[in-house]
Amino acid sequence: MEHLNSMFIAPCGMNCAVCLAHLRDTSKCTGCRIPDVNKPKTRVHCKIKNCEMFKNGNATFCFECDKFPCDTLKHLDTRYRTKYHMSMIENLKNIKKLGLNKFIQNEQVRWSCSQCGGTICVHNGYCYGCGRKF
Repeated sequence: MEHLNSMFIAPCGMNCAVCLAHLRDTSKCTGCRIPDVNKPKTRVHCKIKNCEMFKNGNATFCFECDKFPCDTLKHLDTRYRTKYHMSMIENLKNIKKLGLNKFIQNEQVRWSCSQCGGTICVHNGYCYGCGRKF
């Protein structure tokens, strides 16, 4: 897995480094915290990333909000738990409990291929290093 840093952890708790949009060969998304130049419209217009808490600089992660977890985050979390077996809300709780650095260390292990060390994509379960399906 490439070097994971805090810039790859989105306000919603998504690890952008394991996202298909980031891992694909063409039109790579650089992550939610990087400027929006050349990003897909869905990333630019993300309701969570564009929430007033973040636009005003009052928060770094959703768990810092009084409305956590809001309906928008709950909807996203349900979709990811159902389709991809990953929870944004659980990620955010772990960041709050363990701290960002420990969360990142755990993500490095969780999403690294045991066969080649490549990155496993949360969306399709494939290692982008060796192609192994998880």
